[in-house]
Amino acid sequence: MDALDKRKRYDFLVPLQRGARGHTTEKVETSIRDAIVALEFAPGEFIDKGAVCAALGVSRFPVSEALTRLAAEGLVEILPQRGSRAARIRLSEIRESMLIRQALEGMVAEAAAKGLPSTSVEALRYNLEAQQGAVSRGDRPGFHALDLEFHMILVEGLEMPRVAAVIDASRANIDRVRRLLSSPRRHAVTLAEHWEIFHALEARDASAARRAMEAHLEAVVDELERFSIEHAEVFVQA
Repeated sequence: MDALDKRKRYDFLVPLQRGARGHTTEKVETSIRDAIVALEFAPGEFIDKGAVCAALGVSRFPVSEALTRLAAEGLVEILPQRGSRAARIRLSEIRESMLIRQALEGMVAEAAAKGLPSTSVEALRYNLEAQQGAVSRGDRPGFHALDLEFHMILVEGLEMPRVAAVIDASRANIDRVRRLLSSPRRHAVTLAEHWEIFHALEARDASAARRAMEAHLEAVVDELERFSIEHAEVFVQA
């Protein structure tokens, strides 16, 4: 396989622009991480280092370093004598991450009902209207981005950077799961759940906002459990 063929194979990787020395590995790491989260590298798929080098226009060293870092995050598995692959999804880690998110975001929703600025409430309304448009168009990537934005508006509106950091740290594997579950039906259900959260926030009903947020996240876990039975090859059950 020549370099041109390899670039075609990994055409979802955008060649890196030359920047300051010392930052190449970070850029490669970001590119590969984004591709894994977006399921461009499917769970369990081996990653061809040479093809990555050709696609990004870099040497093997930063690619190897990036894969090692991503292995520490649990997004890559490095198998001696076999190579590196996008890690399959560990259900135990997802369950734990979702438990953390339910607890944190439930409290965030409760706090938001009590004190979210009106500008943030309006930002949520605009976001939901944009979500409705994405659902109508069948725009899966657009809906995914707006879904993430909806949750971040709450945290940022309350000025809780440490909470935002904890939520963000657990996001990579959860984002892979959300993309796996992505479908027009799931998007419509998610939108309805978001509107329920919004109406509770708008009414300044703290307990209702918390219940709606917790139920919204619990629904993702329930659907994941069903999906994991039908697609066992994507997951590690432990």
